Amino acid sequence: MNAGADAGASPAGPVAARLSFLDRFLAVWIIAAMAAGLGLGRLVPGLGDALAEVTVTGVSLPIALGLLVMMYPVLAKVRYDRLDTVTRDRRLLLPSLVLNWLVGPALMFALAWLLLPDLPEYRTGLIIVGLARCIAMVVIWNDLACGDREAAAVLVALNSVFQVFAFSLLGWFYLNVLPGWLGLDRTTLDVSVWEIARSVLIFLGIPLLAGFLTRRLGERARGRAWYETVLVPRIAPFALYGLLFTVVVLFALQGDAITSKPWDVARIALPLLVYFAVMWTGSMAVGRAVGLDYPKATTLAFTAAGNNFELAIAVAIATFGATSGQALAGVVGPLIEVPVLIGLVHVALAARRYFPPPTPPAGPAAAPEDSARV
Repeated sequence: MNAGADAGASPAGPVAARLSFLDRFLAVWIIAAMAAGLGLGRLVPGLGDALAEVTVTGVSLPIALGLLVMMYPVLAKVRYDRLDTVTRDRRLLLPSLVLNWLVGPALMFALAWLLLPDLPEYRTGLIIVGLARCIAMVVIWNDLACGDREAAAVLVALNSVFQVFAFSLLGWFYLNVLPGWLGLDRTTLDVSVWEIARSVLIFLGIPLLAGFLTRRLGERARGRAWYETVLVPRIAPFALYGLLFTVVVLFALQGDAITSKPWDVARIALPLLVYFAVMWTGSMAVGRAVGLDYPKATTLAFTAAGNNFELAIAVAIATFGATSGQALAGVVGPLIEVPVLIGLVHVALAARRYFPPPTPPAGPAAAPEDSARV
C-alpha cells in the first residue's frame, strides 16, 4: 500500500491498537527490564565483574551482542535500492540533512550545557545521544503517523551510511573543539576520535553490512514480497529482544547510580523531553514551510526528532565504561523517547488538516513488489 494512500485514511482505531503486542507495550517492557536489571544487580554479588570479564572493543561481550542484535533487524528492513528516490527530492533531502546533522547535535549540545552545567558525565552522554541520528524505532512511529514509508526507509539508510563517516568528526567537534571556542570546561570531554570511530564501525557498520546483505541475498533467492512479508516479520522482534536484554544488563551495572541518584535521572530526562518537543515541532513546521505534503513532512519530523540510542549507548560504554554516567544518560533515552513519540503520533494525525494533499508518486503507479506492502 502506498504511503500516500495511508495518509489519506483515518486510523482504524487508537494508535496503540495498531502496534503488535510486543511494540504496543514497549514502554512496559523497558520498565520491566530496568526493574529486572536493578534486581539482578542487587541480588547477584559480583555480577558486574562477570559481565566485564570478556570484552569487545571495551564493551562486555553480553552487552556487545545485545547491541548488535537490536540493530540488525531494523537495518535489514531498509530498501537500499531506493536511496535515489530521496536524493531527487531536494525539498525533503536538504531539510533532513540540515535538521539531522546541524540543528539536532547543536540543540542537544546547548540543552546539555544549559540544563546540566554541573553534571559533566551526563552532559557528555546527552551530547553523544544528539550525535546519534535515527535509524531504529523511528520507522514504527512514522508508520503509525501515516508518514511516507519509502522516504523514511531511505532517510534512515542515508543516516546510517552518513553516520559511519560523520559521527567521529562531529564527536570530536562537539566534545573538544566547540567547548574550547566557547571557553567551556573540557577536562571531562577529552574523547579519542579513534575510540568513537571504532565503536561506530563495529556497532553500526557490522549490522548495517549484515542488513544490506540479508536483503540483497534474500530478495535474490525468494523475491521482495517473500522477504518483506515472511522474513522481515520473523526477524523484527529480535530488535526488541536485543534492546531489552541490553537494558537488563546495563541497569544491573547501573543499579547503584540509579537508586542512589534518582534526581540525577530526572535531570537527564528533562533535556531529552525538551529536545524531542523542539525538534519534532520545528521539523514539522519546516516541512510545511517548504511545501511538503503531510506524509513527507511527518517523515521529516520523526526522522529528525528520533535518535539512535543503541549507537549512543555503544559509544558511551566503549569510551567511558558500562557503569559511567555517560552510559546512564544513553540508557535513560529509550524510556523517555517511547511515550513521547507515541504522543507525537497523535499530534501528527491531528495536524493532517493543515497540510496540502499528498503528491502522486513519480513513475508507474505501483511496482509489482509494492503490492505486498502493508
